[in-house]
Amino acid sequence: MALLQRLRAWWNKDELEQAEEEAHMTPLERELEEEDFEAKKEDVAARSGRLAGGSADYEADSEPPRM
Repeated sequence: MALLQRLRAWWNKDELEQAEEEAHMTPLERELEEEDFEAKKEDVAARSGRLAGGSADYEADSEPPRM
């Protein structure tokens, strides 16, 4: 049981630190964080699209050669 508790504590360590930081944020800082998060999501979406020439695995998506 102690091992499971240690594993959960290790796994949730970042979440606890983030919650502590968010508890002390001003409304302006929260708004800026939200904007940064949305911008990062848009960047990832733009890079992963086929038409964007992103990091898609085109070989895995194509059909194997006919024999």
